[in-house]
Amino acid sequence: MKRRTWILSALGATGALVVGWGAMPARSRLGSPELMLPTQGDVALNGWIKIAADGAVVLAMPRSEMGQGVHTALAMLVAEELDVPLARVRLEQAGADSIYGNVAMLVASLPFHPLDSEGEHKPAKIKLAEWMVGKIARELGINATGGSSSVADLWEPLRMAAATARASLVQAAAAAWKVPASEITVRDGVMQHASGQSAHYGQMGAAAAGSTPANITPKARQDWKLIGQSAARNDIPAKVMGQAQFGMDVRLPGMLFAAVRMNPVLGGAAAPMDTQAALALPGVSQVVALDAWGGGTGGLAVVASNTWQARQGAQAVKVQWPEAETGAADTVRIQAHLLDALNTESGFTFHEQGLPLKAEQTAVSRIRALYGAPYLAHATMEPMNCTAQVKDNKVDIWVPTQVPQMARAMAAKVAGVKEEQVTVHVTLLGGGFGRRLEVDFVGQAVQVAMACKGAPVQLVWSREEDMTHDFYRPTHLAMFQASIDAQGEVSSLRIKSAGDAITPRWMARAAPHLSGPIDMPDKTTSEGLFDLPYGFLNQHMSHVATKSGVPVGFWRSVGHSHNAFFSESFIDELARTTKQDPLAFRLKLLKDAPRYAAVLQLAADKAGWGKPMPAGRAQGIALHKSFGSIVAQVAEVSVEQGQIRVHRVVCAIDCGTVVNPDTVAQQMESSVVYALSAALFGKIDIVGGVVQQSNFPSYPMVTLSQAPTVETHIVPSTRHPAGVGEPAVPPLAPAVGNALFALTGKRQMDLPLKV
Repeated sequence: MKRRTWILSALGATGALVVGWGAMPARSRLGSPELMLPTQGDVALNGWIKIAADGAVVLAMPRSEMGQGVHTALAMLVAEELDVPLARVRLEQAGADSIYGNVAMLVASLPFHPLDSEGEHKPAKIKLAEWMVGKIARELGINATGGSSSVADLWEPLRMAAATARASLVQAAAAAWKVPASEITVRDGVMQHASGQSAHYGQMGAAAAGSTPANITPKARQDWKLIGQSAARNDIPAKVMGQAQFGMDVRLPGMLFAAVRMNPVLGGAAAPMDTQAALALPGVSQVVALDAWGGGTGGLAVVASNTWQARQGAQAVKVQWPEAETGAADTVRIQAHLLDALNTESGFTFHEQGLPLKAEQTAVSRIRALYGAPYLAHATMEPMNCTAQVKDNKVDIWVPTQVPQMARAMAAKVAGVKEEQVTVHVTLLGGGFGRRLEVDFVGQAVQVAMACKGAPVQLVWSREEDMTHDFYRPTHLAMFQASIDAQGEVSSLRIKSAGDAITPRWMARAAPHLSGPIDMPDKTTSEGLFDLPYGFLNQHMSHVATKSGVPVGFWRSVGHSHNAFFSESFIDELARTTKQDPLAFRLKLLKDAPRYAAVLQLAADKAGWGKPMPAGRAQGIALHKSFGSIVAQVAEVSVEQGQIRVHRVVCAIDCGTVVNPDTVAQQMESSVVYALSAALFGKIDIVGGVVQQSNFPSYPMVTLSQAPTVETHIVPSTRHPAGVGEPAVPPLAPAVGNALFALTGKRQMDLPLKV
């Protein structure tokens, strides 16, 4: 078996430096107490945990809450190890130290085939690559919420930090009471001894400070009381009561408001403008020309006493936007270029095994298919916004962001100050989906604030600006070719895809100091194609990376979101062509992938696969692994009055150890609705560099009446936790498309789906 892959490498000034650095142990993520924010009455025990005077626990929170329940899940890990009620864990924003960086997300970027890289018996080269990238990630300390990686990344560091803090507190009590630490029990944050002595954590916090016991291990699985149990999310009460602070909720004394109006052409610059009419409107104070920050688009911002006045002022500005240059982005031309690339370029080989060319030469027949997916917008419920204040050579920003360090770097760049002079206040996010991994809107807000003479200003995009100036999921094409042998079995599978690579474009605009001049192969382009679990003996998967000029970014589940539609639709096509049941066909090919087979079988059983359907309905099935989790879905579909109707979606998931089962179910439901909107309606068209869809009437979402019933079934597991926020997105479109084929006999090869 031959698999081609690439490994990220770290290069120092000399070979000796690299060898010396590589021999050093991985940087500890426990951190020192000085990293915690100093607050009156609280005692920091390490870089993650403080103990309040009343015995409550304060957790440094480095991840953003955007509805995925991460603030609750991570608090549960701490509450479990410290034996305190979940309600007694309070959160404060973590600082910028490297211990808070997301190591798991970077390690997951390595493009290894999952059947090679799972479990304890992975090859030495994979272990080495993961170890090296983990070390690099610890040094870089990139704090990002994305890739469904938060719990996976902090599973061990947080439990270790909490377990160490608990041991320090127990040790302090033992010293004060002059009893063995082993005789002290803890319940609900209260330490007790058989002699009758007791104290809550707050009473021993000062005595425990400076103590870091060695040889600490987190609780054994059989001792868990909270992990694995459903728990109410800690962010819900404030949201229900209207007390939660999202970016647009920020209010500061003397605050001004700004609305943007950007060049209609993606990537265009600001233009000469007549501001007289705008400045004559009530409340409008000034108009600021905006540069194109963070790979975005230039334009203007109008500052006023409230958002409505600012928006009216922005529309009143007279601007002569220049005509789009020849060759401006156009989706029809881009898709023609992708097709040409598929036919003329070999691309980068992500995976190869067996002898596919030989199998093709001896085949009795071949099946070819071309699949396509369009550009998509993120369409977060809360449009882009940022509140900024530039005063006394310091910058404060209040921002819903997935990348606080990159937001800080952008603010410092625009204001011309050092990063240490910028304070980032991360609010709740009204949807992220990858859009808030960008910092273009942060640059705009700081530029406007610099013109406001020390007053804080809240910059908010309209829905139209948000929709027409996104960083879009790329449009991709994929060509499939399979060979059928004399026995009627599939003897080879060849896949070549084409489309823009996201990661190098994102790195160049969000972290140019980390981005090199040469594009490395980007796993996100081929994920969901090169890493299929099916046991075809002969395979070849490659990708042709293109540069369309359209700003592209990470969209919920990234490359998996369209590649799963391509691959699982074609797998279904192979089953039908070889006259096999789609479930049985997949299971036969999964004999060496029992985890996948178990998830697939569970979904099929719970959905009643193979049983008679009501008249006019059919089922479709799909299986996909992404972000460490395996998800299978069965969709029950009909066509009513010429419209596709999805009645029921049954999900099965193996996501490793589950922290909060309720959150898993919530994310499966969220993913299904988000993916269904894209599958049925999602499409961004660009003509002359201008996006044609500008609001929900032209870019619809699934409504409540259109939403299906979603059932979630979790496979018990003792593996390390894996992702939950994104893995249920990819299999939805192919499950629905496969059901439509069963219902109509028409194979859907392009998104969005249509009758």
